[in-house]
Amino acid sequence: MRIRRRVIQVLALAFIAFLGAPYQASAQGAETVTLTHVHGLTYSADGKKIYIPSHHGLAIYSEGKWSKAPGPQHDYMGFSATKDSFYSSGHPAPGSGLINPFGVIRSTDAGKTWTKLGLEGETDFHLLATSYGTNAIYVFNPAPNSKMKSPGLYYTLNNGFMWKRAPAKGFSGEPSGLAVHPSDPKVVVIASKSGFYLSTDSGDTFRAISQGAQGLAAFFDLDGEHLWLSSYAGTPALARTNIKTGGKNAVTLPPLTRDAVSYVAQNPVSKNEYAIATFERNVFITKDGGKTWQQIARQGKGM
Repeated sequence: MRIRRRVIQVLALAFIAFLGAPYQASAQGAETVTLTHVHGLTYSADGKKIYIPSHHGLAIYSEGKWSKAPGPQHDYMGFSATKDSFYSSGHPAPGSGLINPFGVIRSTDAGKTWTKLGLEGETDFHLLATSYGTNAIYVFNPAPNSKMKSPGLYYTLNNGFMWKRAPAKGFSGEPSGLAVHPSDPKVVVIASKSGFYLSTDSGDTFRAISQGAQGLAAFFDLDGEHLWLSSYAGTPALARTNIKTGGKNAVTLPPLTRDAVSYVAQNPVSKNEYAIATFERNVFITKDGGKTWQQIARQGKGM
C-alpha cells in the first residue's frame, strides 16, 4: 500500500535530508509561504504565532496569515522549542560562510540570531527534543563525534557543555520520534516502528507504553500529565494518553489521504489550542482540543 511505503520511508532518520524550493513571494508582493518540508512545529511563548522550520528558514502563521520569519534562511533540522529558546541542528544557508553541519544551535530571539552549542562540523541531529520548562536537550546520535563516543541516546542539562549517554535499556530498533517532559527532564519518550517507549530515569531504562502500531511522533502536553501519540496501522491515528493512569482517548483527525501526523504542538496560553503537521506538509489547528480542525496549509502551500 502506498501509505505504508510512504510512512516507512519517512521513518528513516534521513527522511528530512531532501531538498526543495525556497519560500516564494507573489507578484503582488505578499508572501506566499511554501513549506518544502516540515522539520518541527511550535507556538511562540505568547501563543500568537506558529513557527514551522523547513529547508529554507522559519515560516510563521499568525492572525490567519503566513510570513517568513526574520533571520537566516538555514535548513533547520531536529528543531525543538522551549519557553524561552529555539534549539536546532541542520545545515547553514548557502553563502552564509558557516560550517556544515551545525551540531546544535540555540536562539533566544525567535530565530533572528543563533548561538553555537558545540559539535559544529561534526553531526547533524535529525532527532532532537527539548524539555519546554527546563531546557534539557535529548538527541539521537547517529555516529561517534568528539563528545559522543558511540551512537545512541544522549542528553545535556547545560546547553551542550556536557553530554551524558543514556543506556536506553529496554529499547531497541530505529527511533522515529523523541519527546521530553516539560518540567521533568528525566522523563522521555521514544517512538519507533514497534510503538512507544517511556523512561522516567533519564533514558537509563525504557518500558513499552503503546504497541501494535507503528510509532511516528510523540508530544508531551504542557500540563505534564498527558502525552500525544501519533501512529500508523493501516490508517493514521492520534491519541492523547494519561501518563500516570494509562487512560487513552482517540483524537478524531481531519481527513488525511496517504498521510499521517508528524508533529504536534500546543498553544502555551490557550491550552485547548493545538497544531498538527503531517508528512505530506498539511498543517491544521484546533481550538477545542481536537474536536474540530481548521486547515492552514495544504501540501506545503500556506492557506
